[in-house]
Amino acid sequence: MLPYPGHQKIRARKLRREITDAEKKLWVCLRDRQLCGAKFRRQHPIGPYIADFCCVERGLVVELDGGQHLSQIKADQRRTVFIERQGYRVLRFWDNEVLTDAEAVLECIIRALDGPHPCPLPKGEGEDI
Repeated sequence: MLPYPGHQKIRARKLRREITDAEKKLWVCLRDRQLCGAKFRRQHPIGPYIADFCCVERGLVVELDGGQHLSQIKADQRRTVFIERQGYRVLRFWDNEVLTDAEAVLECIIRALDGPHPCPLPKGEGEDI
């Protein structure tokens, strides 16, 4: 895991307290290993960024985008490229998708969790001894 600046920890905690309706709805389904036994973290720092939801063990990041993201498409693309270079797959959904069709969003996440990671660790790495 990449080290992250100390202020990221404070910012991540603030974001956890200021949860959006879409994040709250999705978190209810992702927390406590409810979805495919995967452990998700909420507002998880990855380098200079904070991912909305991250499953470290399966290399999956789920990002929820509100209307403000329409004006920051290039920044979101740079963010996605950075996170993917750290070995994660990134799924992006609009807040509206989560609020109106959470089942379809969850199905997409399940497919990503069940599918093989595009860049698996070499045999023996990442295993606890």
